[in-house]
Amino acid sequence: MTADIRMKIGVVQMDCVLGEIAPNLAKIERFAGAAAAAGVDLLVFPECATTGYFVADRLAELAEPTGGPTDRALGEIAAGAGLHMAVGTVVAADGGYYDAQSLFAPDGQRLATYHKAHLFSVERDTFLTGNTPTVVETPLGAVGLTICYDMIFSGYFRRLRDLGAGIILNSTDWIGDGYQRETWGWSGVTTQGMAATRALEHGVIVAMANRVGHEMGFDSLGHSCIAGPSGQILASLPAGEGLAVADIDFAGHDIDKWRAIATYREDRRPDLYD
Repeated sequence: MTADIRMKIGVVQMDCVLGEIAPNLAKIERFAGAAAAAGVDLLVFPECATTGYFVADRLAELAEPTGGPTDRALGEIAAGAGLHMAVGTVVAADGGYYDAQSLFAPDGQRLATYHKAHLFSVERDTFLTGNTPTVVETPLGAVGLTICYDMIFSGYFRRLRDLGAGIILNSTDWIGDGYQRETWGWSGVTTQGMAATRALEHGVIVAMANRVGHEMGFDSLGHSCIAGPSGQILASLPAGEGLAVADIDFAGHDIDKWRAIATYREDRRPDLYD
């Protein structure tokens, strides 16, 4: 029988100062303090939260090796707030740069740094491609790490689930311009629905932290959310900066009852489409 799951998960929706690490760290610290006051156990920040997203021309200045000053500052913030914390960063390694997500423990230890596996469009001209699906064992359960565009690929989430993840975090900066909104209907409602679908497909909790604000002609779409294993949106923040918190209290027998009906993984026909 599945064990009960009890915790509080928070997602931070924030704007960033482009190319300025110090004010972004200060904002991260303020949100971490607010999350700690709300009793949050696991907190997720957006993609490139420490630098802003459009920093290709400044990566030589902004990107740091894993364990560098920004990582150390984030570890201190996690320790000061006493919570698990996942943050989008940029990392210098292997002769280039990675769009990364680091997970810190409540004692400030860096548990893992994940390198984005699916690069979107011109990101391929800027970042190296990560090749390691990452699941971290924590006292809260097994946590899978993803960044933005990874969310599009259901098979990648399935791989994380196969590796044991019961919670999958997504640090993201879904963006769009007026044309994309008006012509294609691309919006935060769409991305929130995608998070709910990934949770439903794989019977996991998905916590997606998105940006808000404006960079280089694009608006970040907001709609950060936390979705439960049935696809239910447990907490969300449509617009503006803020913190959304979900009180996760799933009785094991309720989870087992749901999974007995929602046998999506077992019902796949890979012989037809893989």
